[in-house]
Amino acid sequence: MPKISIKGASMPQSPVRKLVPFAEEAKKRGTKVLHLNIGQPDIKTPEVAVNAVKNFDIKVLEYTHSAGFESYREGLCGYYKEFDIDISKDDIIVTTGGSEAITFALGSIMDETDEVIIPEPFYANYNGFATANGVNIVPIESSIDTGFALPPIAEFEKKISEKTKAIMICNPGNPTGYLYSEEELNQLKEMVIKHDLFLIADEVYREFTYDGEEPISILNIKDLEEHAIVIDSVSKRYSMCGARIGAIVSKNKEVMSTAMKFAQARLSPPTYAQIASEAALKTPKSYFDEVKVEYVQRRNTLVNKLNSIDGVKVPMPKGAFYCVAELPIDDSDIFAQWILEEFEFNGTTVMVSPATGFYSTPGLGKNQVRIAYVLKEEDLIEAAVVIEAALKVYPGRV
Repeated sequence: MPKISIKGASMPQSPVRKLVPFAEEAKKRGTKVLHLNIGQPDIKTPEVAVNAVKNFDIKVLEYTHSAGFESYREGLCGYYKEFDIDISKDDIIVTTGGSEAITFALGSIMDETDEVIIPEPFYANYNGFATANGVNIVPIESSIDTGFALPPIAEFEKKISEKTKAIMICNPGNPTGYLYSEEELNQLKEMVIKHDLFLIADEVYREFTYDGEEPISILNIKDLEEHAIVIDSVSKRYSMCGARIGAIVSKNKEVMSTAMKFAQARLSPPTYAQIASEAALKTPKSYFDEVKVEYVQRRNTLVNKLNSIDGVKVPMPKGAFYCVAELPIDDSDIFAQWILEEFEFNGTTVMVSPATGFYSTPGLGKNQVRIAYVLKEEDLIEAAVVIEAALKVYPGRV
């Protein structure tokens, strides 16, 4: 029988989606499942984006420019200007989601067996993108005790080798919700300049920062122009996950000309989704103000409820809409499946993501889960009650 590739066999399963069959079975049994596992906001997509697609008169659904609509890229320049980021349309390539932007970035700057250093826990699909590109993630552990702050630079220095090509961060972070400070970003700047590395920043949660904190892009950091590569996306910003529109942004001309070859190879990003994304740039500021108020309320409710449970520890996120919860359990993969298969409380259970999938180091995250607070406040309160009840009877409680 023909065999699949080593690369295919090595591709990791999504910790967010691998438990879907167990959730489906629970629903078939009549159990209500509260989905805390996936960052799919329940916030309405801006009407201006939806209406743009509804009202667009098109006779032929043609290819677009491989870099995306010129008008959209020019619009994005105006969007970034609001964050004091000065770029041109030639510094932007529109991609099919932020996922493709990451793939383009890794493919443009790294060869097989090259290494990228990433603080863990990190967005689980980075593991998959690295495997698909034949490159290696070198993890550096951040601690729940510091709220997942940037590990000491000395620890990064220990990991740098002749194979190291880049440092990658997510800011604000998925799955931790941590927001890197200007001081931390400047520490990274000094290191990547010293070792002549790239700094890739996944900034797709830029709009979601709390408690008076403001996001700082690596494109705001002086002297990083040739080193900085930003990954962006409309998915969470406008609650348009299904649009699959992202962008790779860099002032490094060689990086962008190389990424353009990857863009040409996949022909073009989707037309209707670009129409919606360009229209979404007209979303009023009041939309984001309301969304932030909603997420702060959800965050405070969930994190405070969880921290009131015996044996549970959850740092307060400063951005995005995720938190990592440390639970008194033996194995988060077993717990996440058990709570779907064998537990319900008043006819309800929860679906969480085992944190093991957000680490690259084997064995880490065994007592942690990632929770997305994208549900209404009353659902989050109910979810916390279910988790508390589950922990009282879970066979693997420690």
